[in-house]
Amino acid sequence: MDKNTATGLILISLMLIIYFQFFSPTAEPIEEPQTPQEEVSEQKPADSGIVTPVETRDRQPQIAAAKDTATSQQLQARYGIFTAGATGDEVVTTLENNDVKIDFNSKGGNISHVLLKEYLTYHRNPLIILDGKSSKTSFLIGGAGNIIDLKELYYEVSRTKKADTVILKFSLDLGAGRYVHQTYFFPPEGFEIGYEIQVNGLDAYLQSDPVFRWENKMKNLEHDVTDSRIRATLNYYTVDGSFDGFSERSTDDLDEENLAATKWVSFKQHFFTSAIIAKGRFNSAYVSIAVDEADTSTVKTGIAALKVPASDITEGARFAYYFGPNNYQILKKVTKGFDKNIYLGWPPVNFVNKYLIIPIFNFLEDYISNYGIIIIILVLIIKLLLSPLSYKSYLSMAKTKVLKPELDEIKKQFPDDTQKQQQEQMKLYRQVGVNPLSGCVPMLLQMPILFSMFYFFPSSIELRQESFLWANDLSTYDSILSLPFTIPLYGDHVSLFVLLMTASTILYTWSNNQMTSVQGPMKSMSYMMPVIFMFVLNSFPAALSFYYFISNIITFGQQALIKKFVDEDKIKSILDENRLRNRDKKKSKFQLKLEQAMKASKETSKKKRK
Repeated sequence: MDKNTATGLILISLMLIIYFQFFSPTAEPIEEPQTPQEEVSEQKPADSGIVTPVETRDRQPQIAAAKDTATSQQLQARYGIFTAGATGDEVVTTLENNDVKIDFNSKGGNISHVLLKEYLTYHRNPLIILDGKSSKTSFLIGGAGNIIDLKELYYEVSRTKKADTVILKFSLDLGAGRYVHQTYFFPPEGFEIGYEIQVNGLDAYLQSDPVFRWENKMKNLEHDVTDSRIRATLNYYTVDGSFDGFSERSTDDLDEENLAATKWVSFKQHFFTSAIIAKGRFNSAYVSIAVDEADTSTVKTGIAALKVPASDITEGARFAYYFGPNNYQILKKVTKGFDKNIYLGWPPVNFVNKYLIIPIFNFLEDYISNYGIIIIILVLIIKLLLSPLSYKSYLSMAKTKVLKPELDEIKKQFPDDTQKQQQEQMKLYRQVGVNPLSGCVPMLLQMPILFSMFYFFPSSIELRQESFLWANDLSTYDSILSLPFTIPLYGDHVSLFVLLMTASTILYTWSNNQMTSVQGPMKSMSYMMPVIFMFVLNSFPAALSFYYFISNIITFGQQALIKKFVDEDKIKSILDENRLRNRDKKKSKFQLKLEQAMKASKETSKKKRK
């Protein structure tokens, strides 16, 4: 301690001693009271400056009353005629059926907790699709400077039952015949919850349409948060039948306002959806979506602000909530266009998925519990249906194989003249009666089915948490090795099914190239495509790469079987007969136009070289 500090402490001490010695108040003696509380209160000097415990107790009700009065005035100023609902007790009511368990809170008449009973998160925890922290709803009525949120008031709860449906009613009596009622209709099964809101005597607050606002932080429920984010979005469906939404793959903050009259809005995740559906309509809507990359517990945050017709709320505006799985068979029964929350591809692919792949898959699912076996049988059925096209494609390749020596000879004759090669090849095809495109047409017809799997398997909740062989979950990638680093476009893991698919595709490509005359860059490209798909599909569901792998294996067997029915010597004799028959045959108009186009192209190339 330095000198200045010590001096300061000594002076302060002297001042305190002098003060208490000469200026402290002196209390007069107090007689022993017969009634302690009253006597002490009466004999205490008015100016003594001492507050007794009894006096403190006497003042507490006064202070509390003053505080209550101030609070009451503040609530009255803030809520006006809604002051009766400004305070109250929170009462949580839990209802459950075979599919969902939902908590309803008397504060706001809100759905505060939703558990899907038949599902678990990837980490095998109970699947809570939303709770009080992740989801917030508001129902705003009134005008500028006088807006009331009906979802922050307290309600009285009553519970009744009609048939098998539980009716949970939240009531707020505002006096003079004015009230707010919120009613939920809880079914004995299923994922839809009916909802109705009705007000009476509040015309002054309904000069403009009320706004229902829902902010939903969509929880991360799956294995890969990155994959979950590129499959989560906010969708909406307008009254005129138009479906739209934000791009799933976008990680930008996006919004849309002044949308046309809307029927429903959904917060769509990879395998689950939360939605609000109007029985009538929302007059207009504002929607937005945002991503917080740092928050791995949330995939995206969606906001929907929907205008409810004022006339509806006075009569009882009816809605429905949906909290459930993205199962196509379930979604298509919810409301019009709701099944579009599952994207099944562009029109031809979508048609194949809806009317071929999904019905077959669901049929097999009724009788077989192992989804790996279901996929194998699905491949067999698809290959059987496509066998006529496969036969025609193989027959075309067999004809090309018979002509391969002659095609190779043409290339030797005109090694530096590609256009001349093409002319001579077309001449040869015409002579022997072979259409070089006949092998492509069957392949093109098979493409919608090939691509339909690309959309079907990633969207199939049926595969979620279903294991097969070394794959713990067929709805995500089957990692057999985690890499200590991330390879661009590939990832930080190795998927074994993808490796098997790639190897079998390369082998299949090599087999096909032995039967064709493809040379040069096109031949090299045919081997590059499997490698490219290895990078693309490494983080896709194991079910998809397993399907393609099995498809390749069965194709080998199918070609071996077809080969037994295709006699190349017989094909050669038929081609020779066609050659004799077509020797003096005039060229078709198409062939003439094709040759003219090739000739014009050749002349143009010559002029450019000059």
